[in-house]
Amino acid sequence: MTAQVIELRGRGLGGGAVEGEALVTREAISGWGGIDPATGSVIESRHELCGVSFKDRILVFPGAKGSSGWSGMFHLARLAGTAPRAMVFNHLNTKIALGIVVTHVPAVTDLDQDPLTVIETGDHVLVDADTGLVRVTRRAALAPAGR
Repeated sequence: MTAQVIELRGRGLGGGAVEGEALVTREAISGWGGIDPATGSVIESRHELCGVSFKDRILVFPGAKGSSGWSGMFHLARLAGTAPRAMVFNHLNTKIALGIVVTHVPAVTDLDQDPLTVIETGDHVLVDADTGLVRVTRRAALAPAGR
């Protein structure tokens, strides 16, 4: 089976390139009171990812919500070793901009396609913030035959 690869182009932030497994949510994420930086888990009780960790994953989400504490919580996650490997998102604001600076992760926004409709949880994703490239290898293409 040939792997299905999709490339998205956007604006890179933070610099660097990493790859890993995508974790996708269609809901904005709150930092202060919305994540547990000690575990890298979403703890907002009504969030679709409540109880799920973004540690070492490529976090794909629409954007940040809540207070300016967003960047502080993601900074604490970096210090605890539980931050996402990279971020791909739709809406840039000051919370996310500062969050990218303090987490030291590559990020891409302003993409030519909506990442929330292209990327699925479990897909393999390369995020290159130096060039603004997001390369997605579909999860279904990665599964061994017969599954």
